[in-house]
Amino acid sequence: MRADAERNYERIVSAASEAIARYGAEASLEAIARSAGVGSATLHRHFPSRWSLLEAVFRDRVQALCSRAEELRAAPDALEALRSWLREVAAYSTTTRGLAASILNAPPEDGASCATMLVAAGEPLRRRAVDQGSVRADVATADLLTLANAISLATQDAGAAEAERLVTLALEGVGPRSE
Repeated sequence: MRADAERNYERIVSAASEAIARYGAEASLEAIARSAGVGSATLHRHFPSRWSLLEAVFRDRVQALCSRAEELRAAPDALEALRSWLREVAAYSTTTRGLAASILNAPPEDGASCATMLVAAGEPLRRRAVDQGSVRADVATADLLTLANAISLATQDAGAAEAERLVTLALEGVGPRSE
């Protein structure tokens, strides 16, 4: 990419990050272009769809969640590692307006999407929990991420702590605790 095109790209992503933090994933593309100091055509040349812009905005955040999943692979309790990661995904998505909706609405054919990255990162945690007998084999990583992201959408106004609590409740069930 030429230097001026690279600068425009970075300005658009920065402006989009601010707008999405304030207004969510449906932030005005025209307002983002104005804030970045570029025309609408420049924005659309770099990002042909709202989806591609959201992916650029959230990629670093999602990569941090993927790195965290990798760290948790070494935890002795596979189920608790999976639960911890899902709570972190939900908390992060709750505080990052638009991320949960973006992940839940990912086009299935996009193999490099943030959703695909999260499924790939969470799969070893899920597989290990299945191998230890603490998660049913028919539960898919995508199912667990859908659950965590749905909870984050429902708790955006309540905050990350509420999202974590509800993910824990969903994963542990509503029966009495066995302690």
